[in-house]
Formats: sequence, structure tokens, C-alpha cells
Amino acid sequence: MKVLLVNGGPHPKGCTYTALQEVAITLQQNGIETEIMWLGNEPIAGCIACNYCKIEKRCFRQDCVNEFLDKLDTIDGFVFGSPVHFASASGALTSFLDRAFFGRNFDGKVGAAVLSCRRGGATASFDQINKYFAIKGIPIVTSQYWNMVHGNTPDEVRQDLEGMQTMRTLGKNMAWLIKCIYAGKAANINFPQKEPPITTNFIR
Repeated sequence: MKVLLVNGGPHPKGCTYTALQEVAITLQQNGIETEIMWLGNEPIAGCIACNYCKIEKRCFRQDCVNEFLDKLDTIDGFVFGSPVHFASASGALTSFLDRAFFGRNFDGKVGAAVLSCRRGGATASFDQINKYFAIKGIPIVTSQYWNMVHGNTPDEVRQDLEGMQTMRTLGKNMAWLIKCIYAGKAANINFPQKEPPITTNFIR
């Protein structure tokens, strides 16, 4: 059992990492292997809707998106973390998610979003990331509050005691849900089969 935590912040060990690390430590304490993947601070191209990924199951661009897609078969869940930029997830993470989610299925995996902000905008960003899970039918793992931490530096984030507790609760809940899914599979309870997709266009 493994969870991949994706750091969409510009700093490898900044505020977003500090929150994700707290989740990762808790997952490990509950028997779940973890890996933190940093997207880096180079530009990440957005999706151009070329449909290459629908055929090849990976993007034609050779970058961190394919690195993520190559890990999918070995992970049971993921946590996407981002700083808040103008009440939205970072541009890097947004471009990454647009491409990673466009042509792939994520059946049986669980997901969660984590946001780091100085003061405000976290709930809007939280909602933005959760929409990626919802459109792909990914069970969203919750905590005791919205998954956010506050602070302008990693040390300030660590002083956000409620935020850090929220991260630990998220880790516990995610570990529990993954174990429940494994127990279900052992009892021959598998992820529901999907119907062929129906798309309805309202302009005739």
C-alpha cells in the first residue's frame, strides 16, 4: 500500500512540503508507504487537447506529468499539495493536473488536496483541486476540517497546531480508507464497473 504526495509549490522544502510531510509521517505510522514528488520550479506546459494521452496513456511531453503517470500502477492514493496563489492552486499544479487527469482513469484510488496559505484563499483552492477527483470518480479523503495550513514560512506552519492536526487526521483517514479498499477486494468487493460514457451536447 502506497500513497504519492505531490508538492506543487515552488520550493522543495517550503510550507506546502511541511504540510505534506506531516501527512506522510502519519501514513507511515499507519503502515502505508509514501513518496513525495516535487514538481520543480521550471514551467509546466498546459494541456493542448491533442488527445495523444487517450491513445498512449501518457503525454507527448516528456516531463513530470509522465513521471507521475508511470507511478500510477504502484500507488493506491495521492495527495496534491499547493500554495495558494490568488485564491487558486499554483499555476504549475493546475497545468500538471489538467494534463495528468485528461486521458487516464483512476479507478480504485483515493485522493486528497492540501493547501498552504498565508491568510486566505485556501477554501477556493481546495474546491478547485477536489473537482479533479470528483470528475474522475475518485473517493475524496476528508479530515476534521478543510485540509489547509497557515503560515508564511515552514516554522510558522508548524505553529499552526490545528492545521498540523488536520494533516495528521487526514493521514489516518487515508490509511483507513485504503485498508478498507484492500479488505473489500479480499472479500471480492471490487470497484463498480462503469457504464460506457454518455456525453450530451446542448447545442444542436
